Order: sequence, then structure tokens, then C-alpha cells
Amino acid sequence: MRAVLGDLTSVEPSSTYIAVLGASRPAGPDLRDAETVGRLLGEQRVTVLCGGRGGVMEAVSKGCAEAGGTVIGILPGTDRSDGNRWLTVAVATGLGELRNGVVARSADAVIAVGGAYGTLSEIAFALQAGKAVFALHSWAIEGVHAVATPAEAVELALAAAHAV
Repeated sequence: MRAVLGDLTSVEPSSTYIAVLGASRPAGPDLRDAETVGRLLGEQRVTVLCGGRGGVMEAVSKGCAEAGGTVIGILPGTDRSDGNRWLTVAVATGLGELRNGVVARSADAVIAVGGAYGTLSEIAFALQAGKAVFALHSWAIEGVHAVATPAEAVELALAAAHAV
């Protein structure tokens, strides 16, 4: 059973979708920063997309859900119960790592918090699709905009999403 805050019939997902990417086994401050990013996005009633499992994905889901936001987890396997407990919607794709493209291409803008090779693949899919990508202690590659704080990441991602 998913943790649901309030009555789902009163929750209306935002038309703005921000993907938050990151490692399932994050290092350093990534968990704290991901939870803050989620909270800030949830307060803005943005729909958050993520890979739906643990680590950064769970932290951003928790922050968003606790702030009353909507979180969609795009899962690699075929079992929705594999998603973290904070998801509003769990989508079991059965696509394995290929689901990274679905996460990245479904968003209006992308925030990467830390990350490993899976995060790098999502960044590549997002850039290839022309999405703005903002990196908080993440990959420093051409086309990715480095940011210093969760608030800066959210502010710039929302501006980019609304410019679409």
C-alpha cells in the first residue's frame, strides 16, 4: 500500500512534469538534497517523475509526497509493488534500464542529483530530446547546467519547463 496524503480524489496533477534523476545508492548529501528538491517541487504542485525505486528516487518521492505533490514512478520491472512507498502512481514497464528513456522524455525539464551510469543515460536521453537538464553534484557534460542548491535547481527547471 502506498503512503497517500489526503484524499486522492482531490489531487489534481500539474501539467508541469519535472523528472528527478539520481542513483539508487547515493553518496554524500544527495539524499538530503533530493528530498529538498522533492519538497520544493511538491509545494509548487509540480508532477514529479522518477525511476520509482530507492535512493535519490525515494528521497525525492518522500519530499514531494510530504508536501502534497504528485509522484509518478516509472519502474523497470513488471511489479508495481517494487516502487517506493511514497509514489502516487507506480508504472510497471517491464523495460529494465530502457525505462530511463521514458523517464527523461516524459518530462518538461530534468534535475539530476548525483548519480551513476543510469543517471548518465537518462541525462543523455533528455539532452537528445531537447530537454533542459540541471545538475546538482552530477555529471558535468556539455549541455548540462550545473547548479549549487536544490532551490536553484527547482527554480531553473520550472523556468525551463514553462518556457516550453
